[in-house]
Amino acid sequence: MSVNSITLPPPIHTAMRELGGRLSDIRLSRNLTQAHLAEEAGVSVSSIKRLEAGENASLDTFLRVLRALGLTDHLSTLLPDPAIRPVERVQRQGGQRQRARPSASPQPSAWTWRDAEGAGDE
Repeated sequence: MSVNSITLPPPIHTAMRELGGRLSDIRLSRNLTQAHLAEEAGVSVSSIKRLEAGENASLDTFLRVLRALGLTDHLSTLLPDPAIRPVERVQRQGGQRQRARPSASPQPSAWTWRDAEGAGDE
């Protein structure tokens, strides 16, 4: 299966189209052509077209375009700084989380081989 034939779930595809549309609107509001933005970002025009159409584009391309449009400061609202968690810091007495742990141990499955043997007999 090639990378281009992978289909994404509808919510992700919708979000990609919305982001691409917003980037296109911002580019047009600044009176920039796709070619000019591609040159400023250091990417190809076809990459700009794919990004604006909501098609698969690399994270590198996305970040280069954001930088060229002067929008990198807005990334902090997309991914807030995980270090700023006052309540957790108080609970941990100033310590920083070093690893993630599951909240509860997984329950063993009740499945047995006998369950599978009788499934096809019906």
